[in-house]
Amino acid sequence: MTQVETTVHYYNNGYEDEYMLQEDEWDRDLLLDPAWEKQQRKTFTAWCNSHLRKAGTQIENIEEDFRNGLKLMLLLEVISGERLPKPDRGKMRFHKIANVNKALDYITSKGVKLVSIGAEEIVDGNVKMTLGMIWTIILRFAIQDISVEETSAKEGLLLWCQRKTAPYRNVNVQNFHVSWKDGLAFCALIHRHRPDLIDYSKLNKDDAVGNLNLALEIAEKHLDIPKMLDAEDIVSGTRPDEKAIMTYVSCYYHAFAGAQKAETAANRICKILGVNQENEKLMEEYERLASELLEWIRRTTPWLENRTAENTMAAMQRKLEDFRDYRRKHKPPKVQEKCQLEINFNTLQTKLRISNRPAFMPSEGKMVSDIASAWQGLEQAEKGYEEWLLTEIRRLERLDHLAEKFRQKATTHEDWAQGKEQILTRKDYESASLTQVRALLRKHEAFESDLAAHQDRVEQIAAIAQELNELDYHAAAGINERCQKICDQWDQLGTLTQKRREALERTEKLLETIDQLFLEFAKRAAPFNNWMEGAMEDLQDMFIVHTVDEIQVKKLVPQRDGLLQEELARQHANERLRRQFAAQANLIGPWIQTRMEEIGHSSVEMSGTLEDQMTQLKQFEHIIINYKPNIDKLEGDHQLIQESLIFDNKHTNYTMEHIRVGWELLLTTIARTINEIETQILTRDAKGISQQQMNEFRSSFNHFDRDVKGKLRRDDFKACLISLGHVGSDKQGEAEFARIMTLVDPNGVGVVSFQSFIDFMTRETADTDTAEQVIASFRILAADKPYILVEELRRELPPEQAEYCIMRMPPYTGPGKVPGALDYTSFSTALYGESDL
Repeated sequence: MTQVETTVHYYNNGYEDEYMLQEDEWDRDLLLDPAWEKQQRKTFTAWCNSHLRKAGTQIENIEEDFRNGLKLMLLLEVISGERLPKPDRGKMRFHKIANVNKALDYITSKGVKLVSIGAEEIVDGNVKMTLGMIWTIILRFAIQDISVEETSAKEGLLLWCQRKTAPYRNVNVQNFHVSWKDGLAFCALIHRHRPDLIDYSKLNKDDAVGNLNLALEIAEKHLDIPKMLDAEDIVSGTRPDEKAIMTYVSCYYHAFAGAQKAETAANRICKILGVNQENEKLMEEYERLASELLEWIRRTTPWLENRTAENTMAAMQRKLEDFRDYRRKHKPPKVQEKCQLEINFNTLQTKLRISNRPAFMPSEGKMVSDIASAWQGLEQAEKGYEEWLLTEIRRLERLDHLAEKFRQKATTHEDWAQGKEQILTRKDYESASLTQVRALLRKHEAFESDLAAHQDRVEQIAAIAQELNELDYHAAAGINERCQKICDQWDQLGTLTQKRREALERTEKLLETIDQLFLEFAKRAAPFNNWMEGAMEDLQDMFIVHTVDEIQVKKLVPQRDGLLQEELARQHANERLRRQFAAQANLIGPWIQTRMEEIGHSSVEMSGTLEDQMTQLKQFEHIIINYKPNIDKLEGDHQLIQESLIFDNKHTNYTMEHIRVGWELLLTTIARTINEIETQILTRDAKGISQQQMNEFRSSFNHFDRDVKGKLRRDDFKACLISLGHVGSDKQGEAEFARIMTLVDPNGVGVVSFQSFIDFMTRETADTDTAEQVIASFRILAADKPYILVEELRRELPPEQAEYCIMRMPPYTGPGKVPGALDYTSFSTALYGESDL
């Protein structure tokens, strides 16, 4: 038959739904395929007779026996159980047309708009129009009301067949024609519902005629389904007639109406178990993520609390680099995990509330509050660790400076003191003359002045050593040893200096005495004295050597100037780094604050549908994520600042820590806000809230949200409920309000979120499953027994759901128990009560 398109309209309470049949249909100008016409004649005739026999009649020729409209009206009365208008008993053409019109009018009154089918064609015996009319009746009264899960009519019948035959080998129902040619699908349907009638294991796929005849005969004998098909016609043709197969299969569906009740029960159970399994996966995922995050916090916190200082600046710089990696690489993913964990928890609790399940209670120590507390401890340790690092780096910088200063002063002193002991222990004065001794004495006085001048340096060296010890310098032992040597040497120099002065003074007195003795001799030896005086003058010239120190000082001045120039250049570079960081931070800080304010306002002031709000928030999120490179660049600038040991910045009030905390808070806030909209969509869809109702809820909430923070304080929430008429202002109203607060604020925080507000406003109107409904469904599958068997679960439920029940159902211990009996009542109650599920 040529494929064309016919439109059949169904009316339901004034609502018109156009049903387009994209299949082989009748057309006024086309002829039926002879093979299909034969199949349809046989099938439709048998189908009509299966109903007409209830009224004690039947038809022989489908296009002839309906021409007067009488049996057509009778057929409609039998299949509908309703009375049609009294038929005209005349035999004239117009009487027949009137009767057929009454039948067609009744079909139209049941929501079917007939197109291209008129009473005249039926009265004239038009086989094509008559078969089309009967098919319309079959479609409306035998197929349209079939409903399986979310599908109905033809699609519902096909899904029913697929579900029922899924476990059977060599059966793959994809349509209502070639999938049925080998007869195994018919046999599978019979075996599924009446395994006592057919031994499916003995069937041969290649014996199509045998399989078909077996199914047709058993259906006729045991199921009261007449033979509507011819096995040879089905096998010999390329493609069986779809409408004939659908009509015959629909008889199986209705014949197994009792089994369909079990199917409905199984569908309900599958749906409920599906919700439970999904919730369990979310619970397991929460437990896993919470365990991993808490374990990471447990490992990381001691590291941040460790205050063991390193001995060198390089080692502390490595610690700082490790901390920088932690902040930039390791912590950000954990911030996202923590945020996602909170979102998952909120989503799970919303789904549990929607499905009338008890709230999820995580394992001990894994509550959101426990994670928040552990996270707070982590951040406190982190803040203290960074402060300690910077303090330690400053300390080491100070220590390195002091140690270098000590080494320079110690080296200078040691260079100066080198050889001084040998000079002071000389006994050159023993062979010197009075003038020489006096010269040595003057030289010694100059040394004493120099020694006194070096007293400050020695004291400075000792003071630096003392400070290094107080600051716990790692090489303090070497410093102390060197300082002690300098101090011991200094004491020794002081002692030797005193002894030499005393020796020189004794020698001077002795020589003065000798000189007196020689005075007389000198008067007599003037030439010798003149020579002596000249020699003494020559000896005095050697003492101007003290000007060498002045030359050394002049050499140090250019070196000092070079160091100052290097320090000046370093400070200029540091200032450039400060300005570079400040310029970025002064842009990023306000940008983050502005985005936070925008999100806050949007969560309170958003209009339009929830999907529109979600789109806007996703755009916000996209903008925020794309801003991340600016944060990374600022981190790089901050790293340069830390490496340059810069600890202050007068050009900005923002520190890197301010920016980090703000950025993490921004990411968390946008994620939480998106999750709030997602949970509102879940609640709306599950509880059938219209967008207008949602807008009204938001309007009422915003009116009493005086702080515009997206939460109602206790008094504001009470005022809102009073204005909506949910509670009164009397004592009874106070008691009712206290009860409501336990529902919307179970943790006693003192504020009510918009999601909790929606949950309360829709709590009473929720259409949810109950434990009693699940128990009733299991009772149907168990054939009214108080227990159910493993084989019954595996026969009636899909494998995954069956094994789920078998794993979790406790053994039945009540009256009439049998081996392997399972307690579906306890299992169903556990689904909706406090349990480990």
